[in-house]
Amino acid sequence: MSFTANIKGELCRLPAKSRCCPRAELAGFIVTNGNLILSAGGVVHLNIVTEHAFVARHIYRLIKEQFGFVPAVLARKRARLKKNVTYLVQVAESDQARQVVSDLGILDGRHIPGAPGRQLLDRKCCQRSYLRGCFLAGGSVSSPASHGYHLEIATEYLAHAQFVRELLLSLGIKSGQVKRKHQQVVYVKDSEQIAQFLTIIGTSKGRLEFENARIYKEMRNRVNRMVNCETANVGKTVNASQRQVAAIRQLQQNQVLQSLSPGLREVAHLRLEMPEATLEELGQQAGLSKSAANYRLRRLLKIAASLRRN
Repeated sequence: MSFTANIKGELCRLPAKSRCCPRAELAGFIVTNGNLILSAGGVVHLNIVTEHAFVARHIYRLIKEQFGFVPAVLARKRARLKKNVTYLVQVAESDQARQVVSDLGILDGRHIPGAPGRQLLDRKCCQRSYLRGCFLAGGSVSSPASHGYHLEIATEYLAHAQFVRELLLSLGIKSGQVKRKHQQVVYVKDSEQIAQFLTIIGTSKGRLEFENARIYKEMRNRVNRMVNCETANVGKTVNASQRQVAAIRQLQQNQVLQSLSPGLREVAHLRLEMPEATLEELGQQAGLSKSAANYRLRRLLKIAASLRRN
């Protein structure tokens, strides 16, 4: 399964920590991904669609435990992608559907508001459960092992997306928002805040897996940067050495080298003998500092350049 599916599977197995939280989670799921079929008389039935069988079982269990009636669960194959199956949890009885949306505070007359009834989210634990339901319904998170850092929750309603952002901000998480086709997408790209969100919704195993992948990725990137930097430094050293050797040989061919000072001649001979040596190694052989060896080599380059101009 994907990284997101593993996290959602863990969330569906979490036991409820208090009696108030399951309804908040169910409200988050329905507002994010529920479909209310309305008629002139009001609600006819409630549909909840998911791609995961374990999420469908979880929603089925929440509705049964919280409201005492049994919803229908249907599996459907997609017409275009025959290998993919979607699962429909349906409350078909009109009175039962009305009870669900009324008790959860997610229907205001004939309009779905941007958030459930505020009394449903008075407690911090319920706010976390509500976000868990939103993530189960329309959320995804990229695995840092193979992709960049990206977590998102997609919802149909602009007001709901804004409410989710406000709720995240109240819990210390900054998010962005963008419109994608007919959906509003709330996203988080900071790795620390993604890890914080995973903790908030209750996935300890997913948080640990995310952190391990993030640490491995950062270490790999750091090593790559060090190797690239070292390779670049070696390339610079080799190129500089080649220019120095060419200049010294030019001075030899024009019989200029023997007329230079003993210090310059010594460094010149050491460079010819040790073309791959660093400035520090040349300085050690000549009993000089690195800067002194560099100065003498630059002097040789200037003399050779002056010789070419003349």
